[in-house]
Amino acid sequence: MGFKTTLFLFSACLALFMQHSAAYLDQNGKVVVPAASSYNGLSLTPRMGFNNWNAFHCDVNETLLLSTAKAMVDYGLRDLGYDHIILDDCWSVGRNETGYLVSNDKKFPNGMKYVVDTIHSMGMKFGIYSSAGTFTCGKYPGSLGYEQKDADYWAEIGVDYLKYDNCFNQGQSGTPKLSFDRYKVMSDALNKTGRPIVYAMCNWGNDDPYDWAYDIANSGRMSGDIYDSFNRPDERCPCTSAIGCRWPGFHCSVMNILNKMAAITSRTMSGYFNDMDMLEVGNGGQSDGEYVIHFSMWALHSSPLLIGTNVLTLSPANLAIYANPAVIALNQDPSAGAAVLKWRYELHPDAFGQGEIALWTRGLNNSDQAVALINASDEDMTLNMTLSDILLDSWTAGAYKRPAELDMVWDVYDLWGNRMSESQAGSIINSTALSMPVGVNGTLTRYNATATSYAAGIMNRDVALMGKHVGTIGPDRTPKGTFTADIPRHSLGLYRLVLREDESLRNTDEL
Repeated sequence: MGFKTTLFLFSACLALFMQHSAAYLDQNGKVVVPAASSYNGLSLTPRMGFNNWNAFHCDVNETLLLSTAKAMVDYGLRDLGYDHIILDDCWSVGRNETGYLVSNDKKFPNGMKYVVDTIHSMGMKFGIYSSAGTFTCGKYPGSLGYEQKDADYWAEIGVDYLKYDNCFNQGQSGTPKLSFDRYKVMSDALNKTGRPIVYAMCNWGNDDPYDWAYDIANSGRMSGDIYDSFNRPDERCPCTSAIGCRWPGFHCSVMNILNKMAAITSRTMSGYFNDMDMLEVGNGGQSDGEYVIHFSMWALHSSPLLIGTNVLTLSPANLAIYANPAVIALNQDPSAGAAVLKWRYELHPDAFGQGEIALWTRGLNNSDQAVALINASDEDMTLNMTLSDILLDSWTAGAYKRPAELDMVWDVYDLWGNRMSESQAGSIINSTALSMPVGVNGTLTRYNATATSYAAGIMNRDVALMGKHVGTIGPDRTPKGTFTADIPRHSLGLYRLVLREDESLRNTDEL
């Protein structure tokens, strides 16, 4: 084999591997491929896209899916990473004489393969839905007992993603082993097809999937179904913590789901993500500040980011939330981790008797720190964060050695500080905005991750990914070790902290 042929094959393999393994560039410009914990080598960072269920339920058809895909391309959402169109439930009418699923020809007159091929032609991926039961949750044919036939059918038409639900499971749940065995059958069937299909389990947190599903799936729902409420309690969602939750239920608010993540932070990893359910931004049940918390914390926890509203009627304000590249960069960070709850206090309850302030932090791949100061109380608040709180895990690790970073200066960037204006978002929706050529980044509000990955963009400190510089924090032994922010009620401050490399900025004289 000649040198040129060898080089071509190596380059092709590297490109393919980088596409599926979230490879990234280090500070020296070298390609780094993280150790993959993914059981199938897929989804080393969370999946992003659109799912029809929250906004449309069963009212779905070919036109909706294809027009949504086109809008996502036109709005720049695909190039921000929202590249999956996921069809959820109610798409089939039964099985044919050989046992294979048959799609609804009234909803999909050209057949499912036509839909898949058309979406692929737009540079996007296609996801399908079923349940690990005799029926889906909408009472359409489920896949229990038909796993290989269904997997083969999906592979044949080009499916890239499977959402696999938990309804009508014939009592095959109640212990982790029962649920593991049932969901593993579909995992094995998908792998046997030879087609790379992301496997998204949706068993609502039953039987603690975060303790066992990483070996058979790419994500697992960690709670009952979300609904479009910020913090309203609902008896249909009886559990408030993930540990020991026998019946996660449904109608779970944003804050209910968020606070369940505190106990299972360590169960998020590259290749397996705790799915906090689809995004409600745009469905009308929350304020702008509440939607900002919702989107920010789903991103910070590496939950899949699946748009759950009608993309065709997005308001400029809601597009500006979905299209914030500085926040998406947290979600797509190669560290593939989740945030840690450093403190949480109940105070100033609202009409539902709910109210809290909290600090969540997360270490990122390049040693930056992400920090969220949440004000879910009913009053505007001035909140403080300290380096000691942010670096608590380093401070209390091993022999309790004081981390050097406590004595250094960090630049603080507000990740919502350069939020796209409503006028700019409106011009995108109305097709009057100037298009951004592929490969051109460097604007404050827009980013093309198709041309330049988020990891590479962060390495280059692209302005769209950094937010707005709002101050510094540190060293910890001085008053400068505290950062103060005014946070309106039901909103948050979301920050990226960047360690200054200039050693002259160490405040050693005050140690």
